[in-house]
Amino acid sequence: MFENYKVFKTTLAGRPLIVETGKVAQLANGSCLVRYGETVILCAVTASAKPRDGVDFFPLSVDYDEKLYAVGHIPGSFQRREGRPSEKAILTSRVIDRPIRPLFPKDMRNDVSVVCTVMSVDPDCAPEITAMIATSIGIAISDIPWDGPISGVIVGYVDGEYVINPTAEQEKRSEMHVTVASTADLVAMIEAGAKEVSNEVMFNGIMAGHAANQQIVAFINDIVREIGKPKFDFTSNDPDPDMYQAVKDFAIEKIRYALDTDDKLVRDERLKPIYEEVHATFDEQYPEMQAKLDECLYKLQKYVVRRWLLDDGKRVDGRKIDEIRPLAAEVGVLPRTHGSGLFTRGQTQVLTTVTLGYTADAQMLDGLDDEVEKRYIHHYNFPSYSVGETKPSRGPGRREIGHGALAERALLPVIPSVEEFPYTIRLVSEVLSSNGSTSQASICGSTLALMDAGVPIKAPVAGISCGLVTEGDRFMTMVDIQGLEDFFGDMDFKVGGTHKGITAIQMDLKIHGLTPAIIKEALEKTYKARLYILDEIMLKAIPEVRPELSKYAPKMLSTKIDVDKIREVIGKGGCVIQKIQTECNCKIDISDDGTVFIAAVDTENAKRALSVVETIAKDPEIGSIYKGKVTRLMTFGAFVEIAPGKEGLVHISRLDVKRVEKVEDVVHVGDEIVVKVIEIDEQGRINLSRRDALIQMGDVAAEDVAPEAERRPAFRPGSFRRDRSRDQRRE
Repeated sequence: MFENYKVFKTTLAGRPLIVETGKVAQLANGSCLVRYGETVILCAVTASAKPRDGVDFFPLSVDYDEKLYAVGHIPGSFQRREGRPSEKAILTSRVIDRPIRPLFPKDMRNDVSVVCTVMSVDPDCAPEITAMIATSIGIAISDIPWDGPISGVIVGYVDGEYVINPTAEQEKRSEMHVTVASTADLVAMIEAGAKEVSNEVMFNGIMAGHAANQQIVAFINDIVREIGKPKFDFTSNDPDPDMYQAVKDFAIEKIRYALDTDDKLVRDERLKPIYEEVHATFDEQYPEMQAKLDECLYKLQKYVVRRWLLDDGKRVDGRKIDEIRPLAAEVGVLPRTHGSGLFTRGQTQVLTTVTLGYTADAQMLDGLDDEVEKRYIHHYNFPSYSVGETKPSRGPGRREIGHGALAERALLPVIPSVEEFPYTIRLVSEVLSSNGSTSQASICGSTLALMDAGVPIKAPVAGISCGLVTEGDRFMTMVDIQGLEDFFGDMDFKVGGTHKGITAIQMDLKIHGLTPAIIKEALEKTYKARLYILDEIMLKAIPEVRPELSKYAPKMLSTKIDVDKIREVIGKGGCVIQKIQTECNCKIDISDDGTVFIAAVDTENAKRALSVVETIAKDPEIGSIYKGKVTRLMTFGAFVEIAPGKEGLVHISRLDVKRVEKVEDVVHVGDEIVVKVIEIDEQGRINLSRRDALIQMGDVAAEDVAPEAERRPAFRPGSFRRDRSRDQRRE
């Protein structure tokens, strides 16, 4: 039945990699089932027979389709089925898209769709890497024109050694998580998160991943030689060479003048009449080819910018090659937020705010890995007005999600642990103006906002991008690329990090890949620029983390109790914990391991609730002082609740430092008084003393303390227990 069924086997990082073709999804242009360990990915690649009309880009879509049956879970949604892609699925789709897109013909307009379905997940064999390899195989063996294949691996750094595709246990100890994709010769994509590693450690890790990829690329090429289909012909979208030359001769000097400014608005205004003049001159000569004329003008702008950079070392805005645009940083911009930071680089401007919430505010996750929640969340918004356009907001797209994740990854290594700072932290970066590198501006703005909020980050983080222009063996890199250099250049190499080292990298390419020399130069240039931004701009705006949180932020305290005491703190039906929250105007969350988080706007309320919880969870000790509430009055003393469910007796002889005739002369029901534990009998009953607490706390002068003989009735340890028992029996 399956006469074309083939199986190809190799190993990757010591684990079996098995490729099956010719059995499933046979109506697609190319398909394969890839098994890596017990991870199984089905990849199907399809292409439209004809080009899509009216588009000026290559219409490629990549979908990483997570199925929760792959890990034996039933979705938590109301319908109990998978819904829209998770953020991690979207980010994985982007990681797969970036290395494969530049390898398609730039003049092709046929729709191409890649669907990777995650069918089984082995925690030690990353499904995202398996999907990237499956995608490469699916396209390579199909009839779709493509200049691949590629391969991808994850590089970890564990105990000073590089590890290819680390296991789940190794990931926990790794100092970096670097996804490297490669062609046979070049590095095609880098996506990295790291714990402040040096340039040298990062570069050598990238090279280790590149070496591992070359073996898999050779394996894929063997598959293609055996079963690969001939590539189909397509209609090129490139404009006619004669048309392009005519437009170039007519408009090149006008284009040079229009682009030669550091103001994006001025540039756009100068370009408008050029477009109008070109259409007025050439529309009759080239009827129904207006889109092609626009393509000629785009290519002409690209030609001018690249020639300036390569031949003259000239940047569009007049900067030097390694010069950063004018910078500005400001904190405390918004009075009622918990923290805010405004960062401006040229015409790129980002405002980031910090909101501190309860631990229960952590985002719940329903995905394929063992991460069930995250307490540090970064959102990135890119409204249309930031680029001077009019477009309704439809929620975050893949770009916004990707940029937010990059900023989140860059700052994650410096975020304090929940034990150090028991808050959920949400950052929102609002792009107010965009002319390139907004994701890196959001990293800088986020650091400013966190420091303004009083979050004790381990070190400030800055981000900067590096661009690239190539021609044959020639190349040049430039720091802090603006929008035009990003559009017409070959690379956007984004690096975030601290003084100590790198925390995140994201590399976008328009060419097939990078050589080691380009990567090394980009790392060096971004390092120098990063230090300049930190020292000369950001740390001058706010030299250190604020010592106190905003008065509008909840004040959080935490403690650890015995798990056996959790039930007592919660109480039957939650009555105890609800009472504490009501009386102390606070919110209490208790983790399964016994960690208790208490949040209140008023610090004193939080401290009071903490004292109550610790009193319940820890048996009272003789000598301890508590603040309790009088619950009952007896002729021989007053009962005081020092914690919900824990009550003790203050004998009349211990109610005050002076002689007391009647209990009512000193206290009433509902009064809050300080008491000291002076005895706990064999039955667990607690005897308290207000007199001893006042003396120990220094709230009375020595001359005001009545001698023992003057107090009435005399206190004899154990004597009033009979009175208490008798009185309780009467009740």
